[in-house]
Amino acid sequence: MSRTVFLGTSDFAATVLRRLTDSEHRPGLVVTPPDSKRGRGRRMQPPPAAAAAAELDLDLLQAESVNAPAALDRIRAAEPDHVVVCAFGQLIKEPLLSEHPMLNVHPSLLPRWRGAAPIERALIAGDPETGVCVMRVTEGLDSGPVALRESTPIDPREDFGTLSGRLAVLGGELIVRALDLGAKGALEFTEQDDSRATYAEKIEPAERRLDPRRPAVELERRVHALTPHVGAYLQLDADQRLGIRAAAALEGVGEPGAMHVDSESVELLLACGEGMLRLEVVQPAGGRAMDASDYVRGHAVPDRVMLDNE
Repeated sequence: MSRTVFLGTSDFAATVLRRLTDSEHRPGLVVTPPDSKRGRGRRMQPPPAAAAAAELDLDLLQAESVNAPAALDRIRAAEPDHVVVCAFGQLIKEPLLSEHPMLNVHPSLLPRWRGAAPIERALIAGDPETGVCVMRVTEGLDSGPVALRESTPIDPREDFGTLSGRLAVLGGELIVRALDLGAKGALEFTEQDDSRATYAEKIEPAERRLDPRRPAVELERRVHALTPHVGAYLQLDADQRLGIRAAAALEGVGEPGAMHVDSESVELLLACGEGMLRLEVVQPAGGRAMDASDYVRGHAVPDRVMLDNE
């Protein structure tokens, strides 16, 4: 058994926190950012990890900066054997960085996809597999030595929601195993090969827009990577977007940007630079997500969508 402090924010972190709490390493303190405006109504809501901490009756600190003196004092008072970091989103600085052993749960096979959006970037790149690493936190960006890693294949039809959920469960098991080994003095680390590092930059707003001039398989991967949390879309005209929540690449030829409705199967198809993209689940602006066949029956489908330079 070891005393732990948990630093985390997202749904991924909340899943890992629940597993940690169900082990011999129940956190004595959870640190998350303050509540923020979220969702379509822009209402103030706690981060998922904060909501999980309240549900689990864990001591909670919501701090603008984990490096602030008040936050440092709370962490010191918990006297942790380890500080566990998971999808936290704040830069950890000295003296906190050196005061306690820190383990980070990172959803990629380091050194591939260091950075803010490793799951999305793995899906966009079409990686055949990904995984979770438990590593020591250092000053570099996800560059610390790795203690444990476990890989998992990526199903070609998997989206961010399903993959991140699986990786979070895997991450919870891996951090418990790491803390078990740490309590026995048996946790060993291996340095990363920096020459093989790739970086998972955060998803920029412009990346949400699908460009029909690209191959259909690339657009399919982007839809998967941004569903359901960010959302990809097509620009129908200057003022109207169509959200794309599920899609599949098919063979076919057409003028990039042209939209077709198959009258027999009621399928909605988008011609791309290479192949066709079958739009399976769409979301009109201000509306709910629906099967593309229902959208076709109830909406006027444009002959083409706008390209990025139009």
